[in-house]
Amino acid sequence: MAKVQVTLFNDPGCPWGYSVTPALTVLRWRYSDQLDWRLVTIGLADSSERYIQAGYTPTRMTQGHILFRSRYGMPFTILPRERVLATGLACRAIAATRLFAPGREHSVLRALQFAWFNNTTLLLDEPAGLAQALEQVEDLNAETIVDALDDPSVIEAYEADKRETRRAEGGPTHFQGKARQTDGPVRYSAPSVIFEAGGRRLEAGGFQTIESYDVLIANLDPTLDREAPPDSPLQALERFPEGLVTQEVAAIMAAGNNPPDRAAAEGALAELAGAGKVVRTPLGDDAIWRAV
Repeated sequence: MAKVQVTLFNDPGCPWGYSVTPALTVLRWRYSDQLDWRLVTIGLADSSERYIQAGYTPTRMTQGHILFRSRYGMPFTILPRERVLATGLACRAIAATRLFAPGREHSVLRALQFAWFNNTTLLLDEPAGLAQALEQVEDLNAETIVDALDDPSVIEAYEADKRETRRAEGGPTHFQGKARQTDGPVRYSAPSVIFEAGGRRLEAGGFQTIESYDVLIANLDPTLDREAPPDSPLQALERFPEGLVTQEVAAIMAAGNNPPDRAAAEGALAELAGAGKVVRTPLGDDAIWRAV
């Protein structure tokens, strides 16, 4: 039974919100169902005009992705899209999932992030591009989600997410300089995480490390069971049947909050692949690993 409520403010088109994935996966490994996750979409831009007016181009955005790849280890395809994308419609797909396929929101976010940063031919601010990305999510009817994008209930759920996101003024995230003000009210930036238990509320605003999340949880509820790293990547892959990228495996395998040893994780994964125990599906400059 969950002991800590976790609210994640994120947006599928944010490279910071994507690059934090290994740390969030470590939390899921360590605390499992003791954490009850709720995903709130930020809605960074309902139109690409805001990005274009700010001087963003597909090439400029891709150049930024090179830095994210080298610093944080998530897969990226370093090839510019044909145009700059808005994120609002993808956020509405997550809101639609919450209403019409509850429990699959995080899987949809993950699929959209992988598509956003690794399939640069997809236009993910158009229904056809979203449908193609969502077809990768098991136990999800992508057509149902895409058909619901303009449903009044979905639009209201998305607008409610945006309102909740834009209530960061005066709080810890704002104080730490991690909030943003791009379209009116001060908002949480991606990926902001709020932990709540026993009437207490702790914020980790914007991009943070696993150390930040871990210390907040430790102070919020030290009675939780905290699982140690597995002896083999295979145990991690069995826990996450949708698969993990190399950096996620390395992060889970790290003792304490030591830096991930990506080379060691990749070597262990290669050994498992040679033994026929895992499969490797290429993704960007890396891969998704799954247990057989």
